[in-house]
Amino acid sequence: MIARGEAVYQGTLRQRRLATLVGLALLLACLLAAAWVSEVRPTTLAEGLPRAGEYFEKLLPTLRWATLLADSETEGSLAAWFYRLDSWAWLLFETANMAALATLMGVAAGLLLAFPAARNLGAGTVAVQLARRGMEAMRTVPEIVFALILVWAFGVGPLAGILAIALHTAGACGKLFAESIENTGLGAWDGVWSAGGSWPQACRFAILPQVAPNLLSYALLRFEINLRSASVIGFVGGGGIGQELYTVIAQNYYEEISAIVLLILLAVASIDLLSERLRHAVIGRLA
Repeated sequence: MIARGEAVYQGTLRQRRLATLVGLALLLACLLAAAWVSEVRPTTLAEGLPRAGEYFEKLLPTLRWATLLADSETEGSLAAWFYRLDSWAWLLFETANMAALATLMGVAAGLLLAFPAARNLGAGTVAVQLARRGMEAMRTVPEIVFALILVWAFGVGPLAGILAIALHTAGACGKLFAESIENTGLGAWDGVWSAGGSWPQACRFAILPQVAPNLLSYALLRFEINLRSASVIGFVGGGGIGQELYTVIAQNYYEEISAIVLLILLAVASIDLLSERLRHAVIGRLA
C-alpha cells in the first residue's frame, strides 16, 4: 500500500511538473510573440538606451558648490535653476486644484452610477446594463483623448482638463464603488424595506454607511492618481503645470525640464503622504 501510494504521488508530481513546464513554455512563447509584434528588439534597446542616458544627462542642472546658495543671477545656484519658481508654484497649485475638483465631480458621478450598477440591489437588468456600459465607456477612453475633444469644445484651459479627468474618474470609481456595494451584507437593506423605505432611501441609509470607509479610501487614492493625470493633461492644452512642461520640452530647455519634473515629484509625494494620513484618520473614525 505504501509503495502504491508513493507511486501515485510521484506520478502526480511528474504530471504537475510537466504541466508547469508546458505553461512556462507557452508563456515564454507568448512573450516572444508579443515582443515581435510590438517591435521590441534587443538591437533597438541597445541603440536607444545610450541616447536615453545622454538625454537624462542633459537634464542635470549645472550646480556649483561655491555658488549653490547664491541669488538667481548667479550661474550654478539653486535660485538660478528654479528662477521661475513663483510661476511654476502657481501652476502646480492650479494642477492640484484641477485634480481636486475633477475628483469631486468624478466621485459624485461614480457614486450615483454605482447603486444602479450593483447587481445585488435589484435596480433591474436595464438599469444595471446601462450603468455598467456607461462606466466602461468613460474609463476605457484615456483622459488625454477626452481632453483633446474637450479642448476643441471649450478651448485651451483648465476646464477641459477638469472635465476629462472627471469623466475617467466617474467610470473608474463607479466600478470600484459598485463592487464594494455588491460585497456588502443586505441585512440593513431588508430592514429599511420592511419599514416602508423606498429604493433611494435604502441606498442612502442602509448601504452607504456600510461602504463609506471603502468609498473614501478609493476616492483619496483616485485624487493621488488624478494629480499625475492633471500634469499630463496639460500637454494637450488642458492647463496647469503640464502645459508649461510641454513648452520647455518642445524648446529643449533642459534645466527647466528637470526643475519642473522635480517640483511635480515633490508635489505628488507630498499629496500622497497627506492623503494617506487623512485616509487612515477618517477611516479610523468611520470604522
